[in-house]
This record gives sequence, C-alpha cells and structure tokens, in this order.
Amino acid sequence: MTSMRKPVAVIAFLLLLAAPGAHADSEATDAAVEAAEVWLALADSGEYEKSWDEAADYFKNAVTREKWVQSLHAARKPLGELSSRELKSADYKTAMPGAPDGRYVLMQFASSFSAKAEAIETVTFMGEPDGEWRMAGYFIK
Repeated sequence: MTSMRKPVAVIAFLLLLAAPGAHADSEATDAAVEAAEVWLALADSGEYEKSWDEAADYFKNAVTREKWVQSLHAARKPLGELSSRELKSADYKTAMPGAPDGRYVLMQFASSFSAKAEAIETVTFMGEPDGEWRMAGYFIK
C-alpha cells in the first residue's frame, strides 16, 4: 500500500510545481469577479458617474464620463430593477482585441431584470498597475 501512495504523492507534488501560474490566474480571476460584483452594484443602483470613476484608466481614456453616463442610463434604465444575477463564466486572459497586453478577466453573468427576464452581461476587468481590478468593458444583451 505504501508503494502505491508514493507515486501518487510524487505526481501530486509535480502538478503543484507545474501549475503556479494556474493558481495565480485563479486568484486573479476570483479578485476580478469580486471587484466586478462591487462595480455592478454601482450600475444596479444608478450610480453611473461613480461606475465611471471606478473604471480602469484605459476605459476612462476611451470614453468620457458624460458619454458613459448617457450610454449606461440608456442601456440599463429600460430593464428595470435587477432581479437576479449569476456568474456563468470568468476567463483570465493576457491579451484582448484592441487593447494592450495585460491582465484581464472576461466575465459573463446571466441576469434578470424586472422588465427583461433574460439578459447576458459581459464585463471585462483589467488588472491595473496599482494591483486593483477595474472595469474596462461592459456590454448587456
């Protein structure tokens, strides 16, 4: 029985050594999802200005605060109040189309609102130089 445990222990140890990046990706993904949930709560409560204030610098350089507030208001107001939201996927990436290489987490949430029973919210969060995860993209369909 001892001879069977030794190879399993060695394999488990080798897997741990081979996957430090996967662990770091998992931690980054968890942190980004947590940040996204906080950010989405701002949008849910109509704090559109603050949602822009809390966005990644990359996003703020591409979209003015005023344009963001108008766009988010136009997209979210007709949906009504949030009824539910469930994370469906969260993928760690180091490159995104049209954006500089970096750390990103692309998330999709299945959401329900009082005036729209089924919606998909796609949120991209970007790892900033200060270590924080901030919104770099939001789309609702």
